[in-house]
Amino acid sequence: MPEDMVNKPPHYSMGSIEPIDYIESWQMDFREGAVIKYVTRAPYKGKRLQDLEKARWFLNRLIDEAKEREDE
Repeated sequence: MPEDMVNKPPHYSMGSIEPIDYIESWQMDFREGAVIKYVTRAPYKGKRLQDLEKARWFLNRLIDEAKEREDE
């Protein structure tokens, strides 16, 4: 049976919970969810460094926003 790369990609279903289910259960926004998504799949997708750098990009945006709010 071929892999379902849309509904159940193997790099998202390595553990007991898919990243989307975790993200939704914690009611994360897009950027928070992206950090979780990229870090979670990094070891399994074949481009670990690229996924970690993407996670850092989203995390940096969250940090910048938090710094701006701290100044208010």
